[in-house]
Amino acid sequence: MTTRRQPNDRLRDAIAATGWTYEALAHAVRRVAAENGEILRTNKSAVAHWVDGARPSGRVGQYLAEALSRRAGRPITMREIGLEPVDEELPFVSDPVVAARDLGRADLERRRFLSAAAFTTTALSLPLNYDHEAVSRMLRVRRQSAHAGLAEINVVREITAVFSAADERLGGGHGLTTVTAYLADTAAPLLVARFPSEDVRRQAFAAVAELAYLAGWKHHDLGQEGAAQRYYLVGYQLACEADPHGHAGWMMRAMAHQALSLKQPRHCVALVQGALRRSVGHVDGRTEALLHITHARAHAAAKDKVAAARALLAAENALARDEEPQPSFSAVSGPAEGTIASHTARTLTDLADHAGTERQHRAALVRWDLRKYKRVHMLTYADLGDCLAAQAKADEAVAAWGQALDLMEGVSSDRTRKAITYIRPTLATYIRRRVPGAVELDRRAREALL
Repeated sequence: MTTRRQPNDRLRDAIAATGWTYEALAHAVRRVAAENGEILRTNKSAVAHWVDGARPSGRVGQYLAEALSRRAGRPITMREIGLEPVDEELPFVSDPVVAARDLGRADLERRRFLSAAAFTTTALSLPLNYDHEAVSRMLRVRRQSAHAGLAEINVVREITAVFSAADERLGGGHGLTTVTAYLADTAAPLLVARFPSEDVRRQAFAAVAELAYLAGWKHHDLGQEGAAQRYYLVGYQLACEADPHGHAGWMMRAMAHQALSLKQPRHCVALVQGALRRSVGHVDGRTEALLHITHARAHAAAKDKVAAARALLAAENALARDEEPQPSFSAVSGPAEGTIASHTARTLTDLADHAGTERQHRAALVRWDLRKYKRVHMLTYADLGDCLAAQAKADEAVAAWGQALDLMEGVSSDRTRKAITYIRPTLATYIRRRVPGAVELDRRAREALL
């Protein structure tokens, strides 16, 4: 017995609201598809089938939503017309502005669903084949009546800066709902306004891309990696519209950084190499150094010592250049010298150079302002304790882990909890060996994890 298709009432109502005939809509869908290099033969019968419940194939659903959006003069999502994509597929949608808005709304309305989304290594390759020009053409066709300028953009930047600073002191769980609500309700809708110049338009996309990055980073800090990956993908698309060289390369670096943190190095070397190809010659020395150090980590994770060493040297050479100011999209990671030291330590950890790791972690600690970067200090002390333990320096390891626990209080961060969880097996060994302070430290760790 065959199952009867359910009519798509949402699509029928959306078409009726536009006043279009099915033939007129079919023509509009063909036009949108042609702008994206795809020739369709969509006709009024195809539209009727969709209204009857058939699902458009391939990217046709995106073209359909775009055609209706242009007619309505506002973004209409695939979800609104009953054609929501499968989330696990992590596709690049035709409109990253709508995607940013929908992600923010999902955080507010379907938090449990979004926080449970899966991280996929397949998504790491998506930026390598992304057709930015096709999406850009689609975005530029729209004309909205509202106007926006530098005043609105500066407010977005100020809010992002405030919550970035709070994030470093209090963890990803602090202010996440506020950030995602602002992204959905104010920042993303700003991007469909009319701007006084192309430069101002690019600045608007850059500001919202940085806000999307912050939302992704906060989810990453909370261990919600699928949600973080979705924000990074949208942030990458927005960054391409703002600056397809440096800013887009930085978002590719963010995706690689997340994968490396999760011990998932697949595609990371290619992803960072793509970021470097885009960025070198278009960014300052500090930003380039941060890309090279992620490249080094990717090679180290792949156990390519020679390539990792070359990338470490490239990072050192780029950091020595100080001829240009650092853009806000990369400055958000904190002092470049401290970040380079931290990631050099992680590179050396993968290469089993524990003495070198210790030196770099200690160098990082003096380069980060403790008041501004409490979480960074906590995680660095935890990592320092790990490399001291690997060198059989038990007393020093206990002292470093104690410092980490001192800094953990008041920080809402899954990464800090995991760092403390990871030390407990070694502490159990230290307790059996009666290492001074191990029993008390284990008690504190257990209480911190309650």
